[in-house]
Amino acid sequence: MPTEKAADIDKTIAVKEHERASYVFDPTMFYENRFWNRRPDGTLINKYHRTLYILEFKRSSDRNKDFLRVKEDEADEQHRSIIKSLRAAAPEWTFEQINFVAGRRGAVVENDFYNKLEKLNVQAGKRDKILLAHMQRTCEAHDTVMRSYYQQIHGSSGADATTSMENIGEQVYV
Repeated sequence: MPTEKAADIDKTIAVKEHERASYVFDPTMFYENRFWNRRPDGTLINKYHRTLYILEFKRSSDRNKDFLRVKEDEADEQHRSIIKSLRAAAPEWTFEQINFVAGRRGAVVENDFYNKLEKLNVQAGKRDKILLAHMQRTCEAHDTVMRSYYQQIHGSSGADATTSMENIGEQVYV
């Protein structure tokens, strides 16, 4: 049965501290539930090459030089059981995970990003546009976090936090 095989594969992954209560509550169902609750951020299927890519987007503290490697390892561990299960269920297909990592301070390792787009067979002429859109969304997410933080700290109750912020010119607020 595929579900039992998936649970067996998931048992090879350590139980994290925040998962421990669920494990103690029902150890027989824990691994099966953990497997089915894993959801990649996206998938891409290349039916001609019989390849399925699992896409994962991560944010990381970009203070350390090795932030990319640390988050890559974390993301790979997150979906290891899914990929092993898929390989067992469909050995004629190739399953690969591609992780996109952005730093919390906005860092994106461009050559890593472009290499991953190339691996996904994205046309060279579209890669710059995709990187630009990715960076814009990263900055927008960062802005949302900062506005939320400012509202919580300074008690702004309006929908627009800029009313409580200092305008330093040209629609720039801090």
